[in-house]
Amino acid sequence: MPEGSIQDYGVQRYHSGGSAPEFNRDQLAVEEPLEIRVAFRRNGVAVTRPVSVTMRTPGHDPALAVGFLFTEGVIPSPEAVMGVETSPERGASIVVHLNRPVALKQLERHFFAASSCGICGKASLEAVKLNRDVILPEGRPRWRAAGLLKIPERVQEAQSTFHATGGLHAAALLGADHEVWTVREDIGRHNAVDKVIGHALITGRYDLSGALLFVSGRAGFELVQKAIMASIPAMAAVGAPSSLAVDLARRYGFTLVGFLRNGRFNVYSGFARIEDHVPCGV
Repeated sequence: MPEGSIQDYGVQRYHSGGSAPEFNRDQLAVEEPLEIRVAFRRNGVAVTRPVSVTMRTPGHDPALAVGFLFTEGVIPSPEAVMGVETSPERGASIVVHLNRPVALKQLERHFFAASSCGICGKASLEAVKLNRDVILPEGRPRWRAAGLLKIPERVQEAQSTFHATGGLHAAALLGADHEVWTVREDIGRHNAVDKVIGHALITGRYDLSGALLFVSGRAGFELVQKAIMASIPAMAAVGAPSSLAVDLARRYGFTLVGFLRNGRFNVYSGFARIEDHVPCGV
């Protein structure tokens, strides 16, 4: 459990039946702002620019920053990152040092992201379009239905902060053998995805074309977009997908699984990556 991710509060607890309220203690997930900045040299001059302020649960901030910059298309590749440092004098702030300049117009697209909606922080609807050419491997890798059904329970076993608070989303990366690579938690579902992708990148796992992204909530457009931007070919969600998420997934041949719980799931696109799939004409 990351340090600073939970906080203890006194509460009054009520029960049905007319009994008197009880004083108790409750552990809550922490929500705090994190400023993400980039530093680079342009024509020999050092430049530092703010990119985003996101409301997140503290923990794994460097991975969050790198994952955010890559999945939002601010940096073209993980090799652009030279290092990451915290700036305690600025409060909760992360500076990502780059080996190449960043177009300032790119930075204007990201100014604030609430914990519930990363896409809200983009300056215009045009900013939600993918700005990177991505070609996913056609029909591979493949995942067994029986293996997919076990994922939610296996991921939940690794959610230490969720067990303490009941208030966090989770994201996980898994291989084609259904092995769980990494699990990360955050009060914002998009932050959890950035953390898990960022962790892969800063630990040298640049090729994610054999990975599946799992999320503990719904499958919205932005999460599918982030997965595709990282060249991840498949995603499974406990909750429902949105229509726009399915449209984007089908456009890129991305495998999208929803309602993965209670021994069942639906496949909305990329059917060939699921073993024992049946032909579908939709």
